[in-house]
Amino acid sequence: MKTSEPLFPLGQVVATPNALAVLAEHGVDPGTLLGRHVRGDWGVLPPEDAKANDAGLRHGERLLSSYPLADGVKVWIITEWDRSVTTILMPGDY
Repeated sequence: MKTSEPLFPLGQVVATPNALAVLAEHGVDPGTLLGRHVRGDWGVLPPEDAKANDAGLRHGERLLSSYPLADGVKVWIITEWDRSVTTILMPGDY
């Protein structure tokens, strides 16, 4: 459900030190990924997870995006169900 307008509030944005280090190492601006996430571009997810996100928008559930960087490295962004916090993290940080 990609749009040009934000679909939900991000709340407080936080990131794990590991995720920030990996993003810097790959030259990726976290704001770019947050912009994709908040507009419904969930990155690379199995179809059932993308559908769960689309339903989560309507029903106030947690939202997960997964963005591949390089060499199999991926970064996750998770927005909590109540939209109070959005976290940028590595899958191993979860």
